[in-house]
Parts: sequence; structure tokens; C-alpha cells
Amino acid sequence: MSFLKKYFALLGFSAVFLFSCVPNKKLVYMQEMLESTGPLVESSQKYPYLREDYLLQINDIVEINIFTTDPQMNELLGSVNASQQGMNQMAGGQGAGDIFFMNGYSIDDNGEVELPLIGKVKIIGLTTEEAKLIVEKEVGRYVNKSEYFVRVRLGGIRFSALGEFNRSGKFTLLQNRVTIFEAIAFAGDLNRVAKRDQVLLLRQYPDGTQIHKINLLDRSLLNSEFYWLKPNDLIYAEPMKVRAIGAGNTFVETITLISTSITAIALVLTFIRNN
Repeated sequence: MSFLKKYFALLGFSAVFLFSCVPNKKLVYMQEMLESTGPLVESSQKYPYLREDYLLQINDIVEINIFTTDPQMNELLGSVNASQQGMNQMAGGQGAGDIFFMNGYSIDDNGEVELPLIGKVKIIGLTTEEAKLIVEKEVGRYVNKSEYFVRVRLGGIRFSALGEFNRSGKFTLLQNRVTIFEAIAFAGDLNRVAKRDQVLLLRQYPDGTQIHKINLLDRSLLNSEFYWLKPNDLIYAEPMKVRAIGAGNTFVETITLISTSITAIALVLTFIRNN
């Protein structure tokens, strides 16, 4: 029994040590600091952006808006007025970008989109700016150049998050540019057992899909092309080996697991000795 007393005493001391209170100085914002505890701001070096233009691919959904000075021509071209466009954007924000699937133009297997009045236009392998020039050329066959405006953009950034995420799934961000950290945050962040130094990024290219292994712990990623997400990217986070052996996610959980196991073994040994 002396062994059990020592064990429980040690366990109680460890619990007090691990769960001790955090002082208010570590929690309260904008305090009036009487003594300097270090530099007010520490800044890293600037990491220049390295961003490649995205080339349109099959099954991409693009938003193509054509506005002219002629209301009747606008109806023929399927133009959307400003008020209706605002409503569409609000609906798209609430429906995870589904509004673009309903009102946007999907690039078919031939790399073409079919526009009202104009017909089929091939835009695969082009940037949105290059696609805009192609559409403007086609619109110029019906409208004077000074009397129309064309806008071509992607219907949001669609991506998938699988594996050790707190909220995995398929998502759409209604932005022109999205970083990989924004995507991870939108998916609820990685859980504690995710391999942050070996995250897999599956990226689609016009000639196939390629797998890239990314180290999120290295700040040099900020200066990489993989810092920016592209449409249809898939992020997969593998679990650490700790998940396979069934240990706790945190140090406290691990200690709890070990202490519970020791307590069970001690009780069994005590029972055997008394019998």
C-alpha cells in the first residue's frame, strides 16, 4: 500500500503542475507595461510573391459578363445588371459558390464555352485575361468597340481538404486569390496529429495531375508558387505515427493515458497480493 500512496502523491503533484492557473498578464490585451519584456514588434524579411497565372482547364466554371450600351443587345448576350449581379454574389456566398455553377459557363471536353448569340469560344489553356481578349474579339463582330465591356473571371477557388483536418470536405472561396493557409483555416485547421511537414497537394495541369509534398513548417513556402492555391487543388494531410499506436493527442492526454494504465496495473497487483 505504501507504493500506492507514493504513486497517488506523485500523480497529484503532477496534476497540480500541469493544470496550474495561467496569470492574467499572459491573457489581457493592451496592458500598460511598466517594464519592457522584449521588442514591441519583431518582423521577418519580406518574401516576394511567386505566383503563376492559372490556365483554364476542362470543367472549370468561368463567369463571363458582357455589357453594352444597347439594352436589347444585353438581353441577347445574357448580360446581368448590377442589382442582379449583387444578388447572385450574395447567393453564391451563402451557397458555397453554387450560383456560379448555375449562372457561369463550364468549359466542355473540347475546351470551349457556349455564349448566347456568339456561340462556342475556345478558351482552354488561356489565362482569364487572354480569354477576355478572345471574347472581346467575338463581341466586336456585333457591337462597336467603344460600346461594350467584357469581364472574364473564375467562379471562385474550389478546393478539397482530406485527412487530418478538423473540418474536411470540398469548399469554394469567392476570391480571386487564396493562400494555402487561408484554405487550411477555412477547413478548420489541421488537428494535432497531422504531419505538417509532409502535406500532399494534388494539383491539376492541362496534361495531367501532379502530387507535391509541402512543408508547412518552413516559412520559405511564402516565396513558393505553392503558397497560392489554384482551382481544383486537393490538400491531403497524413496522420503521425502517434495516431497508429493510439497515444493521446497532447502531452496531458498521454500522461492521463499512462497514469490510468499504471493505476489499473497497481490495482490488479494489490488485489492479487491480498488474495
